[in-house]
Formats: sequence, structure tokens, C-alpha cells
Amino acid sequence: MTLQLPTPASPLRIGTRGSPLALWQAHEVRRCLMVAYGLPEEAFAICVIKVTGDQILDKALKEIGGKGLFTREIEEALIDGSIDIAVHSMKDMPTVQPEGLILDCYLAREDVRDAFVSPGVESLADLPQGAVVGSSSLRRRAQLALRRPDLQLVEFRGNVQTRMKKLEDGVAVATFLAMAGLNRLGLAHVARGPVEVTEMLPAVAQGAIGIERRKDDARVAEMLTAIHDGPTGVRLAAERAYLARLDGSCETPIAGLAVIEGDQLWLRGEILRPDGSEAIEGEVRGAAADAGDLGRGLAETLLGRAPKGFFSWH
Repeated sequence: MTLQLPTPASPLRIGTRGSPLALWQAHEVRRCLMVAYGLPEEAFAICVIKVTGDQILDKALKEIGGKGLFTREIEEALIDGSIDIAVHSMKDMPTVQPEGLILDCYLAREDVRDAFVSPGVESLADLPQGAVVGSSSLRRRAQLALRRPDLQLVEFRGNVQTRMKKLEDGVAVATFLAMAGLNRLGLAHVARGPVEVTEMLPAVAQGAIGIERRKDDARVAEMLTAIHDGPTGVRLAAERAYLARLDGSCETPIAGLAVIEGDQLWLRGEILRPDGSEAIEGEVRGAAADAGDLGRGLAETLLGRAPKGFFSWH
């Protein structure tokens, strides 16, 4: 059967959040599909969907529902047929998809590192004693509290532009963003520099773009095979299996990074107490073909070393 490609009269509808970075990602997916199939821009429709996580910016994510806040409304539109595919930042994605949806297409991963951003301080090591640092990420906050317990950590949500404005207004002297997002937006110059993964292990799936679809949509499934990046898929299989076993949400500080070395995969992981008072690290190496098992195995190892109530806020 010949693949039925979208046309200007019947475009493929791409669902996305409305932030500048989310729109860049949706446009990049469109560009990749245009190149793969020789299609015009008009064969695609970018559908912006408002999500709860972008509308409530004055509360921490853990107070209003965690990761699903950036995906729920988009996934509802996918389920009811309002859109054909959904484009996501994979570090925002829960490890379980709603019934009938699947995530099995990823674009090539960008820089996985965090970026140190400050108007007046050169690097993390140069932050003065007691400096105020803004971050909405529990992982980053816990990692900072572990390494620099003297710092004052404040909640810092919003898109890249919002956070930059907060720095200009003196709400904090520094913050951290994903290097991938800055690169994609042409804002790499905003960062003082990347923070090496040996200093701060990144969030699971940081730097990766995922494309979600309906499981029973064979046409879209076939279309997406042309733009799927296999190595990114293998790395995320390990990282997301690790996260799923740890029950990763926005309430648990978890870091993880998989790297492919030939036919082998190296996965590093770190779990932290929310207050940064303790961290447990580990790593595993094995066949890349066993990515999921490696991820679950590392999670079991770290959980086995963690005392009861490790992730508790009390």
C-alpha cells in the first residue's frame, strides 16, 4: 500500500505548546518531514495548545501536579483526533503514556548539558557565599544544595525569556537552563558556559525531542520512521526505564545520562534527597540492545542503597 502523504488540502496537524522553544521544536519536526518526503510547508499545520504548566507560573510544579502539566491537554487533543502528532521536550514527559498513545520517534539529541546563566558571575564556582540562585528544577536545586549548601535557592519558572528578565530584575544572580534549548533558539551566547556532566548530571532525556502519536495510526507511524534517530532512541530507552523504575516525577530529584560506545551502553545515575543533604550515584555498562534492562537494573541498585524515606521532604 502506498503511503498517503499529507497535502495542503489535508495537512498533518502538529500539536505543541506555545513557548518559543516548543514552537521551534514543532517547526523542526515539520522541516525534517518536509525534507524526508519533499513536501511543502503548507502540507503541515502547527496547532498551538495551551497547557496548564504554562499558565500557572507562580507555583512550584510539585504543588500543581508535576510533569503531566506540560502534556495533558496536548495528549487529550491527540486522543480526540484534533491533532495527528504531538511534539514534546522529552525531559518533560511522564514515563507512562495515556491509553492509545505511543512515543517511539525521536530526533537526534542536542547538547545534554546544563547551562550556567548569570549577568555578573562567570561560573558556578565563582558564585559568592550565600548568593541567590533561581531554579524550578528539583534536580538542579538538590544538586546545588549538595555542592553549595551556602546558596539561597529560589523558585524560578517560565520560559527562557521570562527567566532572563527575572535575572535582569535582580530576583537572583544566576540560574541554570538546558544548553540544548539555548542552542535551538540561537541564544547560546546567553550562557556563561555549559556545566560539564561530571559536575552536574543532567535530567533524564535532556536535549531530546520526542514525537507522540496514536498507536493505531499506521500512516503516521510509517511517516515517522523516516525521521527517527536510532541512537537517541536507544539512549532514551535506558534513561526512561531507569526513571520509570524510580517513579520519577517532578517531586523526585533524579539525574541520568546514557552514552553509546560502539555496541555498548554506559548509563550513569544520581538520586538525591530533595534538600540536597545526600546523593547516591551509580553506573552500569552493557549491551546497547539491553538498554531497558540496564536502566531498570541501575534504578534497582540505587534504590537498594537508599535508606527508607530517601525522597521524602521531611
